[in-house]
Amino acid sequence: MSLRDRLQATQVNSDAVVMLRPQPSLSQATYENLKISIHQKLLDSVDLSIMESLSPERLRAEIATLVERLLAEANAVINDAERRNLVRDIQHEMLGLGPLEPLLADPSVSDILVNSATQVYVERRGKLELTDIRFSDDAHLLKIIDKIVSRVGRRIDESSPMVDARLPDGSRVNAIIPPIALDGPVVSIRRFATVPLKMDDLLKNKSLTPEVATLIQGLSRAKVNILISGGTGTGKTTMLNILSANIPHYERIVTIEDAAELQLQQPHVVRLETRPPNIEGKGEITQRSLVKNALRMRPDRIILGEVRGAEAVDMLQAMNTGHDGSLTTLHANTPRDALSRLETMISMASLQLPEKAMRQQTASAIQVVIQTARLSDGTRKITQINEITGMEGDVVTMQDIFTFDRQGTAEGGKVLGRYAASGIRPRFSDKFKAWGISLPAGIFETSADALPLRARR
Repeated sequence: MSLRDRLQATQVNSDAVVMLRPQPSLSQATYENLKISIHQKLLDSVDLSIMESLSPERLRAEIATLVERLLAEANAVINDAERRNLVRDIQHEMLGLGPLEPLLADPSVSDILVNSATQVYVERRGKLELTDIRFSDDAHLLKIIDKIVSRVGRRIDESSPMVDARLPDGSRVNAIIPPIALDGPVVSIRRFATVPLKMDDLLKNKSLTPEVATLIQGLSRAKVNILISGGTGTGKTTMLNILSANIPHYERIVTIEDAAELQLQQPHVVRLETRPPNIEGKGEITQRSLVKNALRMRPDRIILGEVRGAEAVDMLQAMNTGHDGSLTTLHANTPRDALSRLETMISMASLQLPEKAMRQQTASAIQVVIQTARLSDGTRKITQINEITGMEGDVVTMQDIFTFDRQGTAEGGKVLGRYAASGIRPRFSDKFKAWGISLPAGIFETSADALPLRARR
């Protein structure tokens, strides 16, 4: 065969040559352009109403088949790896959240932080790291945000540029877009484990000791009102879920949240969620109105996902009127700061209460404050368990029950420390006896190598 014949044969069988000879990888820009083109052709060529009637597995297979056909029609010169990636990416675009899908499928990722279309960070084991995930442009990222918020009946646009939402697995999502976000749309996803963490997981991770675990499990069973305090990402909601696991199955629980994320395992749970105002500024349902309504729903316990405003006064009143064992969380750096923040929130209710009356409400409603923290090595721990003992003059008095004594840092940055009991027997120990809950002997005694911790005002 002549050279001319061989060249002609090569041109005719170009598709076969593509399959036999490895092709060079496409640039990122070329790959993105090809993906956008194939995706748009796919949307133009299929009947979306028919696709909606298919099962997810069948739909995924149909999309793969159609993408392969469109690639063949376009004579796209790509290697096998790029072909597989293209099929996967278009499946993610149509069925999921596009570039975020691989991160959502990674169980080691606890937070996903999208700073812009070209910069995505994740948190693994308490540490932030930059990923190679990219969106095509801001418009692409906006489409993903709109898909997330529309699923839960919320909206985001220039007139309402901030929104809280949730994913089907309960993960919490916050999005903010221009003109408020100057560098483009921003998304923060606080992920929840598919399988909720249990007390055994905290013990395995050394987030607490067996003695502390026994104590906080008893607090929940004995219907002690608990406030969980901590900074952002310190595990407050995780601790709330773990405490709720000790609530008896025969009790009726009402949960109230801005974006539903609690994963309670009890059978008798009523879940309530706030609603933002509509485009006309009407129809808003606040946490305060939900707390008031919950009191008419015959709850045994009320669990408020996070108290952050005027609903604090209604939550305290609920704790004082027969709803023992209620739980809530609050952002604060120390137990004392948590009580100060509660005072500020009570004042937001415009009831004109004097300081002493607000503190009396707090002291009579809350018995225990559990402080959580994320340490410098990324680990999350309970750092303090404090009991509120009452009032002394105009001051709410507290005493340490357990504290985490940080003792240094090992090689690699790992934080060293130990839990120490204060040596004070808490007042709620009598409540444990009334409920038939036994604690290990000497659990509140100070060990020989620990300094005594005095009660604090």
